[in-house]
Amino acid sequence: MKKVFKVLIFSDLDGSLLHRDTFKFDEIKDYLRQLISKGIFIIPNTSKTEREILEFNNELGLSLPYISENGAAINGLDLLNENLPKELILSREKDTLLKIFKNIVPINLQNKCEWLSEMDRKNQSLIFGLKNKKLNMALDRKYTVPFVFRGNKNEKNELSKIIKNENLYLQEGGRVINLTDKVNKAKALQVFVRFYKRNNENVKTIAVGDNYNDLNMLKTSDFPCLVFNDKFTLDKIPINNLITTNKPSPEGWADVIKMALVKINKNL
Repeated sequence: MKKVFKVLIFSDLDGSLLHRDTFKFDEIKDYLRQLISKGIFIIPNTSKTEREILEFNNELGLSLPYISENGAAINGLDLLNENLPKELILSREKDTLLKIFKNIVPINLQNKCEWLSEMDRKNQSLIFGLKNKKLNMALDRKYTVPFVFRGNKNEKNELSKIIKNENLYLQEGGRVINLTDKVNKAKALQVFVRFYKRNNENVKTIAVGDNYNDLNMLKTSDFPCLVFNDKFTLDKIPINNLITTNKPSPEGWADVIKMALVKINKNL
């Protein structure tokens, strides 16, 4: 008798599920709803804030569990099972991180960091590619501090080394660097699955990303999927059994998910 596996899809949003420039996903909205109606769980796992993800849920018309701010917080496990917690916080708050940063980082390196919160609205909008309400939601962060680094590669490596001594990290995305606690998308995925497995041992995970800060999440999953991104050279990505597509988001998201589900069915 074949085992029945519950499928959990952990997905980055910008450039993976959402269009890289317009942040739309109209082309695959019906497909997302179809997957969920079949009992497949979709869990956004993204650098986006809680408000941004709730806006995504609103546009989809469904309440999805989610992981926000590069693995800092997990919300909605109770949507999968009422006995699971509603919220798990994995990070210290951003004010604590910033205070530590300013105490341990030399002034010459601090001066290379342009914090988004201190920029004018025009520059914030240019960097995030967002305006008005959507820009406000992107800036409403609890656990991460976005900035642009104006130094060279050696200086950035030096900065990263200094802050690691206090368990602070730099998470690089497509638009900004985020100062974070010792968290990431992969660790949050593992915590999520560990809690979910308390009530359901038979789980298969799919992870979908498009950028370097998604690679650890992809490596952690059973079926890693990469949506087309012209910044990548596929032969330099050390992930076994990587599922890829030559289509960008959002169509590329549906493409890799369909391939992953075929593999899961063959493996059952």
